[in-house]
Amino acid sequence: MGILEIDNVTLAIEGKKILDSLSIDFWEGHVHAIVGPNGAGKSTLAFTIMGLEGYRDIDGDIRYRDEPITSLDVDERARRGITLAWQEPARYEGLSVQSFIRAGAPDADSETVAEALEQVGLPPDEYMGRAVDDTLSGGERKKLELASILAMRPRFVMLDEPDSGIDVASLEKIFEGIDLLRGYGATVVLITHSMTVMQQAEHAFLLCGGALVDKGPMKKILPYFEQECIPCGHKNVPDGGGNDGDE
Repeated sequence: MGILEIDNVTLAIEGKKILDSLSIDFWEGHVHAIVGPNGAGKSTLAFTIMGLEGYRDIDGDIRYRDEPITSLDVDERARRGITLAWQEPARYEGLSVQSFIRAGAPDADSETVAEALEQVGLPPDEYMGRAVDDTLSGGERKKLELASILAMRPRFVMLDEPDSGIDVASLEKIFEGIDLLRGYGATVVLITHSMTVMQQAEHAFLLCGGALVDKGPMKKILPYFEQECIPCGHKNVPDGGGNDGDE
């Protein structure tokens, strides 16, 4: 059953078409991957689903649980259970870790916050009162953002480049968190150009030039990473059938 449907969505920014007649159906309770080269429109799609400023003036429709959400602002979409974890997590000077998590999950008590921190490998005794600032490493901030999402228990989660700027041990904790979200029944969308991250998904969509090139089980899309491209109708495809991987 589809939980969120992208129906023929086109988005242009400053006269440049970023999403091009895009239609995607995300299945409820599954882990999906959105893959493709830099500039393919992956993050733009996530920002559009979330309804961020500058990404709402679209042609087409977005439906969540069969309800149109195109006119809803970010807060209204979040209240319906849609959330986005950024490629570069934000810093909140002066805000404690516990306050940061409870800002997104106001009903979470101290026990829930501690459990979420433990689930991502951050010892609560060390982190609960710590400030969310530049003393935290990139990996710590990634895990903290995931802890906040686990505490929220959202229904539709987008993780933008979850492997960006973190070490192997931190990435394993991110993958464990993805499994926990799957166990909660959440729909997870991984925005990535990493084969390692894509392999955490059950199903993948391949974008290029803002358009859907291919979709299917994760194994079907793996050749994109092995060949750096698959044959498609993009304007940059050379005679050999592959493109330059940058658009």
